[in-house]
Amino acid sequence: MQCMRFPLLQIPPLKQASASKFPSTKSFPYALQCPKYKYSSISLSLTKTFSGYRNSSLSCSCSSSEDDFEDELGRLLALLPEEIRQRIWEHPELHQLIEVVMDFGRKPLARFPSGDSVLSDSPITLQDLQYATSQVGDFAIDDRAGISRTLHRISAIRNRKGAIIGLTCRVGRAITGSANLLRYLVQDGASLLLIGPPGVGKTTIIREIARMLANDYNKRVMIVDTSNEIGGDGDIPHAGIGNARRMQVPDSNRQHEV
Repeated sequence: MQCMRFPLLQIPPLKQASASKFPSTKSFPYALQCPKYKYSSISLSLTKTFSGYRNSSLSCSCSSSEDDFEDELGRLLALLPEEIRQRIWEHPELHQLIEVVMDFGRKPLARFPSGDSVLSDSPITLQDLQYATSQVGDFAIDDRAGISRTLHRISAIRNRKGAIIGLTCRVGRAITGSANLLRYLVQDGASLLLIGPPGVGKTTIIREIARMLANDYNKRVMIVDTSNEIGGDGDIPHAGIGNARRMQVPDSNRQHEV
């Protein structure tokens, strides 16, 4: 029996990073902060086990176009009622928005690094949910949908009869440079395992690794995209994956057949 060793990368929250020149954002992940700062550099400490290498501090330089981000964010917010949309645009943490939660009969929430913010005193109606779902692509078997040529993800909650009674609208971002701290591992062709809680930027890094391999190292990259999270929704992949190609998965339970 042959035993294979894989490097283990654990992505910690930002509170373990050295980023004194940035405003306090508690434990918000570094990968989702970068859009607010066009040119920013964050030193991030990673704990990993690979060839006897441990607890190394690596540097990640992240850059993003603020205008492009606002254009794509606008397409996500277009799903929301006017009052909710306006409250989000006026929020001081607009560029750090994580997701918007709309549950039938409850007040809508926007989730930011600092906590949840109530967007309206009026509860969400079935008409609000129906309008939002009519603006997105078809929901797959995993109850996820997207907006064509964006990285946003819309997840549905259904009742026992199959009707949608809740939506989670997660903001997706492509951040060039977010995987620079892994460049030497990518270049060597090592296998990587990214581990972390939701929202720390695992998908963002995987997307950037695919772009790095295809564009920087001229590799032939094919992404098997389970829920269109890496390449975005629609038949035309998002520019964030560069020259990499993407295969969509009709049914996640049969992904091995793709």
